[in-house]
Amino acid sequence: MKTDILTPQALFRKDIRFTIPPFQRQYVWTQENQWEPLWEDVRNISENYLENFDIQGGDNVSAQERTQRHFLGTVVIQQVSYAVTDIERREVIDGQQRLTTLQLLLDAIQLVSLEHEEKQISTRLSKLVTNDQDLITDKDDIFKLWPTTTDREAFKHAMDNHLAIDGFEDSNIVQAHKYFAESARFWIREKKGMEIDRLKALEIAVSGMLRMVVIDLDTVDDPYLIFETLNARGTPLLESELIKNYVISYFPPQDKEIIWSDLESKWWRTELKQGRLYRPRIDIMLDYWLEMRTREEVSANKVFRAFKKHSDDLDIQTVVSDLKRDLNYFQLFQQNPNSSVEEVFQYRIGVLQMAVFTPVLLYVLQYNKRYTGSILLILESFLIRRMICRSTTRGYSNLALELLKVLSECDALESPRIVQDFFLKQESESGTWPTNEELINACQNLPLYRLLTRGRLRLILEGVEDYLRIQYETEPEKVQKWLTIEHLLPQSWEEKWKLPENLDEAEARQRRNQLVNTVGNLTLIERKLNAQVSNNNWGVKRQALNKHSILRMNHELTSENGPMEWNESLIVERSTRIAKFVAKIWPRPT
Repeated sequence: MKTDILTPQALFRKDIRFTIPPFQRQYVWTQENQWEPLWEDVRNISENYLENFDIQGGDNVSAQERTQRHFLGTVVIQQVSYAVTDIERREVIDGQQRLTTLQLLLDAIQLVSLEHEEKQISTRLSKLVTNDQDLITDKDDIFKLWPTTTDREAFKHAMDNHLAIDGFEDSNIVQAHKYFAESARFWIREKKGMEIDRLKALEIAVSGMLRMVVIDLDTVDDPYLIFETLNARGTPLLESELIKNYVISYFPPQDKEIIWSDLESKWWRTELKQGRLYRPRIDIMLDYWLEMRTREEVSANKVFRAFKKHSDDLDIQTVVSDLKRDLNYFQLFQQNPNSSVEEVFQYRIGVLQMAVFTPVLLYVLQYNKRYTGSILLILESFLIRRMICRSTTRGYSNLALELLKVLSECDALESPRIVQDFFLKQESESGTWPTNEELINACQNLPLYRLLTRGRLRLILEGVEDYLRIQYETEPEKVQKWLTIEHLLPQSWEEKWKLPENLDEAEARQRRNQLVNTVGNLTLIERKLNAQVSNNNWGVKRQALNKHSILRMNHELTSENGPMEWNESLIVERSTRIAKFVAKIWPRPT
């Protein structure tokens, strides 16, 4: 192992290829966290050099000696075997984000120098990012740095002056190159008549005034172990990246590029909200997959540790095969549901934010696929009834793991009945399955408009609308995310809605304010009514509902046989009716 402090010029001036191996993450540095601070340092170095150049009377060497340097951090590379006729090669074990950014910075200033027709500067900088064409055997070897598979096309289009960036505008690599080029152009133009001097100062800053500690490993050192134990600089490594590194270390070189590629698509890298944090979908699903496999809770920051523990006594190729198969089932379920039941379940579980039951879903998709629909309906009923009754969600993680253990011990044919019995037997506060009577009581008395999010409340009313449409018109169940919730008796009722005269005013007011936000006073409409109509008397409002709504749940309100007035008694009646519909949509055995 050899350690040196090198400038970009010293590191890149010879013909060499730095390859970022498959176990590394894609490029993730951003403008706010890394590009801007680096550019500020480069700009300050350039301005410091120009000041010293003036002070030293135009003596370039003396000016450089007096100019501040900037330390970029540490880079770990490893020697690899290569043919005698080939260019020298290294693998980047740590610091690939830093090296990639540096190459993009050098090339961006090279591009700006070309725009100013400074061919000598452009040529010198080009030699720091590209190899001699006469020495390479593969056209892609022209680049001194070669990223992971995910970033290669974007990198080529960013670094090649002759390739357009169309289709890669969202890539961090392309955006970084664009940021550095635009920043350089702006800074150079700040002093009219000094553009070329400032361009030369930039060249000196980026090629000779930045320093790195470069650790060059021998071929015998274990790169995977080094990568795993190094304290990552810049952006911390994700759990999925640690698992990827661990997994591919067991596979032969020819398989390393492809073994994890299925799980690096944009869909798997999409960040989703989990609690208060955002995590890539792949990290979340690895967490849930391990819980499904081990029947134990896995902390978000201990997924890699749990994966190693799970796979220690197993054949790693079998583990990876199982993982990819199970996650592929989940991806197909998400992107191409086989039935309306699966599609609606996805929507509803998302609204409920009950992804904690995803390990159960993964298990069912793998081992009980034939009965997926039946099991999902039972789970949906359990969760939605508890939501309406305002039951606690504490303990759901343990409940999901207990259900997994029960499922793993039963025959697939019996799984729907086993799941149903599992929920029926729950007696703890976090596990009871509300009865029809509890459901009716909640709908009659709880101000669900205030207690539930709009999405969750709309989910209930959408379910009722779908049920009614099927009952009366034999239409298939549909997900309707675009409907608006409307109060029948408005929340601001004082001006247009008189209180019953036969009741004590204080009691009547209290009763009305209690019932106005219960589910019996709520409906869905295609578009929001304006406040003047929404707060008007029942006659005006009923006419507006008839005009602006074709929903089945509003038909009973606006038809010839519908109520000619709207009051507290009718709200309670409708709450009861809706509760009974809910009991049929999400049934529970008595």
